[in-house]
Amino acid sequence: MPTILFSAPYMLPLLERFRPIFEHHGLELITPEVHERLEEADLLKYAGQFDGAICGDDRYTSLVLENCAPRLKVISKWGTGIDSIDAAACARLGIKLCRTVNAFTLPVADTIMGYLLAFARRQPWMDKAVKAGTWEKIPGRALSECSLGIIGLGNIGKALTRRARAFGMTIYGNDIVEIDHVFIAETGIQMVSIEALLSASDFVSVNCDLNPTSHRLINAQTLSLMRKQAVLINTARGPIVEEAALVAALNAGTISGAALDVFESEPLPPDSPLLRMDNVLLAPHNANSSPEAWERVHWNTIKNLLEGLGIQDK
Repeated sequence: MPTILFSAPYMLPLLERFRPIFEHHGLELITPEVHERLEEADLLKYAGQFDGAICGDDRYTSLVLENCAPRLKVISKWGTGIDSIDAAACARLGIKLCRTVNAFTLPVADTIMGYLLAFARRQPWMDKAVKAGTWEKIPGRALSECSLGIIGLGNIGKALTRRARAFGMTIYGNDIVEIDHVFIAETGIQMVSIEALLSASDFVSVNCDLNPTSHRLINAQTLSLMRKQAVLINTARGPIVEEAALVAALNAGTISGAALDVFESEPLPPDSPLLRMDNVLLAPHNANSSPEAWERVHWNTIKNLLEGLGIQDK
């Protein structure tokens, strides 16, 4: 009987909904306790015990995969990002790696627009002041008066571009791959170097994948290129931003604010200086929040697993 290591945090609470389909196909489940993710040491405890995996951001390192092969045939990742999984090792060992592309494009793009509006119109700070008894008219800006730099023009970056264009923003883009000329003509986005983007943008949104070219792309040197009034928004992956450098830049007034949904270490440690900063908006890696999107990803993750095992669902 094939065995599945089922460790996707968003799916585990709903396991009884999905259990019948696994039973129908004669699949046995291992369901470990998961808080945020399974680390390398956690996964090694199950090495050699499962044929397929449904996972979240579990650390499927080369060491884990080598110990799980040859029994492990497929890893079905819940969501889009696979930076926590050694894809090269999967390919070398013949392990199929599946994900749901374009899974959370709309909710993440909406989240970024929410941050743009919050900082431009200053609602969180006015709300806090009024509730504290201070009647102060905090100056704001219209988004049409602002420029936006988007690092990474994948599905989310493109969706953000279309939203920002509707607000009349000046938009700059940067990507390591060539962007379709039709999209550029349609939206009016100006493709520029990373240096030009950082120096020209009132808001900088990080929307690229985490890979060797983007690891700590936002660091002390790149932050120094940004405008003093600029706000950095990261809804992609924590390690793209060097947090210590960001904290230093915020303290020094190099930039004026930040909105962060992802962090170098998650959950965010309780001693993080970010928790004590009034010019920072924080969220618990929740930009993908959308019941409809989650539902689609749940079932597509199961579909990918079954197909990876050579099972035809009926």
